[in-house]
Amino acid sequence: MKITNTFIVVADDSNATMATVPPMRGTDKTLARLHYDLLNDHPYEYDLDSLNFTVFRLRNRLSDAQAEAAREAFFAKSHPCMRSSPLTKSFGFGAHYNSAGKIAIYPVDSVAYRKLANDPDNRVEMAMRAKRPSPQASDSNPGGGPTRQHALA
Repeated sequence: MKITNTFIVVADDSNATMATVPPMRGTDKTLARLHYDLLNDHPYEYDLDSLNFTVFRLRNRLSDAQAEAAREAFFAKSHPCMRSSPLTKSFGFGAHYNSAGKIAIYPVDSVAYRKLANDPDNRVEMAMRAKRPSPQASDSNPGGGPTRQHALA
């Protein structure tokens, strides 16, 4: 199943009013920074599977041969979508999946973000919350997750 024509808006518990570039952790790149670098430098080049595998490969510093050997085991497990990315949960970026399932990111404070969030051709979903909702908030949405599902191809 491929996610298409979907825009992930910033989580409702995010304090981000503008996008910020995720920091490095010493000399290492965090998951957020890897997502940012790949999607900012290559908009609409990665689909979810290729993004997740590229991040896995970079984090584990795999050579081409090691990556090929690890590919089957990697895809035998499920992997999270951009709803759970730190970019959409904390750093103020929306993530857009186009009709081919390729992903690009947009700062929450941009005109493009507002256009995508209001485009009737996109299914709009909220990023996952960074924190659990309070007991009062959970009454209206027990799972704390989105109320709409991905558009699947």
